[in-house]
Amino acid sequence: MAPTEQLEIETKYDVDDGVGLPALHELPGVASVAQPVELDLEAVYYDTEALDLAANKVTLRRRTGGEDDGWHIKFPKASGERLEIHHPLGRSVRNVPIALVRTVRVHVRDHKLIPVVTLQTHRVVHRLLDADGNVLAELADDHVTATVEGAEPESWREWEVELVAGERELLEAVDPVLRSAGAEPAAGPSKLARALGDRVPSPAGWELPTKPRTADLFRAYAGEQVQAIRDRDPQVRRDVPDSIHKFRVATRRLRSALATYRPVVDREVSDEIRAELKWLAGELGVARDAEVQREHFAAEVAEQPVELVMGRVGGRIDDYLHGVYKEGRAGALAALESERYFQLLDTLDELIAKPPLTGDDRKAAKQIRDVLHHDWKRMRKAVRRAQDAESSAEQDHELHEVRKAAKRLRYAAESAVPVLGDEASDLAVRSEEVQEILGEHQDSVVSRELLRQLAIQVHLDGGNAFTFGRLHAAEELRGIRSRDTFLTLWPTLKLS
Repeated sequence: MAPTEQLEIETKYDVDDGVGLPALHELPGVASVAQPVELDLEAVYYDTEALDLAANKVTLRRRTGGEDDGWHIKFPKASGERLEIHHPLGRSVRNVPIALVRTVRVHVRDHKLIPVVTLQTHRVVHRLLDADGNVLAELADDHVTATVEGAEPESWREWEVELVAGERELLEAVDPVLRSAGAEPAAGPSKLARALGDRVPSPAGWELPTKPRTADLFRAYAGEQVQAIRDRDPQVRRDVPDSIHKFRVATRRLRSALATYRPVVDREVSDEIRAELKWLAGELGVARDAEVQREHFAAEVAEQPVELVMGRVGGRIDDYLHGVYKEGRAGALAALESERYFQLLDTLDELIAKPPLTGDDRKAAKQIRDVLHHDWKRMRKAVRRAQDAESSAEQDHELHEVRKAAKRLRYAAESAVPVLGDEASDLAVRSEEVQEILGEHQDSVVSRELLRQLAIQVHLDGGNAFTFGRLHAAEELRGIRSRDTFLTLWPTLKLS
């Protein structure tokens, strides 16, 4: 059975043993409360010896005795929400199945997962029903005993209200009812957190100062990208739509920041990290590029007049790109399981915790414009090379360089927003406009080469390559239009 996912929305309350459950059938939208169901649950929670999962508010458990026996992984989402992934119980009892280990690999890396807490829970479930008998929410009355190695067992009682088909308003309505009965908001976000207490490592506390130095801007922006990598890694492994793209963007933003902030970040260290980020983005890029091209060509072929589509054009393109995607995704997943990747993650943790700074760090308000101007000049030089190009191939290459320079300037401007405000935001918007226009141009260059190769193969196979030539011409026109649009726009772009 395949794993399932659901968004868990719940609130928890601490409650004394002598407190009785209040009337719940009078809550808005609740028509009745089903007969209670009693369960005896056992949950064994796994983590590294250093409690890396708990430190990142991720839980991994093997639970038995209930209606959802199995392995459960929970990732934090918004306040009061967690993404829960449920895997079948399987035969493994002592060791976490490798499929689950991979899901949390970004946090545990190559460290062993071991049992850290065992929870025995006597649960009484009260289901709140609407007039049609649909379950709006469940209130679980739990008597919990937690056992942590090396400590005495701890017991407590708690109420847990989880939405099923109901709306958030129901949680808001039930809160004063439970409080009036004697319940208090839970001291911790989960049973595991309560059981572990102060054993969980506290995250390093750091906030952007009110009057930051340039290195502070780097640390804040780079920290956001490292967190994005942590967030996207599990999504890529689960094949969540657009996750590879977002993961790749985070690596590019971080790589760009390391270049932009060379005046304040040690170049020898940053260049090594940039090289590793380039490797990782390359491993992710094959699948992502194939994904984008599949969507583009599906639309392009569909727009062709039926009488001008000679042969199985769309299917042939899609088959080829689907194969590239599968191979690229396999390569990406292999990269995410490599020691090289784990070492990169360790390096990124160190980068944010202790940025390798140089002695040129000054107040950002006085230095950041010079940093942005450097990236602006880099883009301007690339534009001049594109304008002076002596061949189409050379110009295509230089326009791609302009796009990359525009992307770096955009990311640099984004990082400067805390100091420059709207000035930086406007620059980011203008740079993104250049990036998108020239993105169309670069996509057309890549698409033309793909179509040329497929047309040759169709011809060699004895087929009709007419439609491939027609699509090639359309791509060439797309490239010309995007190039001309950029060259018209460029004279209007100025650095404030």
